[in-house]
Amino acid sequence: MQSAGNQDATACVATTVTDARALREQLNRAGYLADDDLATAVWLADALERPLLIEGDAGVGKTAVAQALATAQGAKLVRLQCFEGLDMAQAAYEWNYGRQLMTIRLQEGQRQLQDGDVFHRDFLLERPLLQAISQSGPCVLLIDEIDRADQAFEAFLLEVLSEYQITVPELGTLKATHIPQVILTSNGTRELSDALRRRCLYHYLDYPTLSREMAIVKSVLPQANSRLVEEAVAFVQRLRQEDLSKTPGIAETLDWIRALLQLKQTSVVQDIAVTLSTLGCLLKTQEDRFALSAERVRQLAEGGRSIGVAEKKQPVQHSTASQA
Repeated sequence: MQSAGNQDATACVATTVTDARALREQLNRAGYLADDDLATAVWLADALERPLLIEGDAGVGKTAVAQALATAQGAKLVRLQCFEGLDMAQAAYEWNYGRQLMTIRLQEGQRQLQDGDVFHRDFLLERPLLQAISQSGPCVLLIDEIDRADQAFEAFLLEVLSEYQITVPELGTLKATHIPQVILTSNGTRELSDALRRRCLYHYLDYPTLSREMAIVKSVLPQANSRLVEEAVAFVQRLRQEDLSKTPGIAETLDWIRALLQLKQTSVVQDIAVTLSTLGCLLKTQEDRFALSAERVRQLAEGGRSIGVAEKKQPVQHSTASQA
């Protein structure tokens, strides 16, 4: 017989699994086919009120997680696209200087102007971070490609991620009225700081397995026949084993199949010339495009296993909470 403590622990685990599965079903209905690991990571981040850092190669569907989550939960999606040189004025807030000057001129000669006349919330232009913590209802804050921003911006971001608040020197501290669910994505172009990682739960999103990618394609493109989907996805899976500078992601798979549908193709091997002419949907650099000969493309289309290209083994995905 279990002790009361063990019973509580068991109940907690059961509740967690059930809620994560419910979230997975919500994401599925929103058009995102999440696996159990990802659904659990997203649910735990929400339950623990912690940001979720999702890393992975470009094109594996990191951004779409936040978009689907907002749709599934009926929440407002606020997106901050990161780039080199991103600063507080672009990410959090800035003062409406034009309106402040107009107010100053209108009040000139009437009475002594006080700081509070021009430094209050009405003159504040909300950027994504302040927009997110100012929402009165459910909100998903997507901080996309955080690895493109500078380390100085990471330091500013820590206050938002730790306390869900932003300090404005002229006004004081603005706290969240409703804590947003925060998802950060990274393509791994630079190493993120330990301080940022400690504040987040973590999930690595890899390329989907063959069966999952086929399920994704069938969900997004139900009009595509099964043979085309199976052959196209298998081709892309084999193509990812090649020595490419830019590996095609799920978005490229979908674009390619859309192109084949436009060209009335029902099979990848039906016309290798068409397959060759549409590789621009998958291969986005000159180096990659001309690295594959027509013969190699034919071999990949007809079946990599028989010519020595092994099926890619998907690594076990891990979702962890960073240790404080």
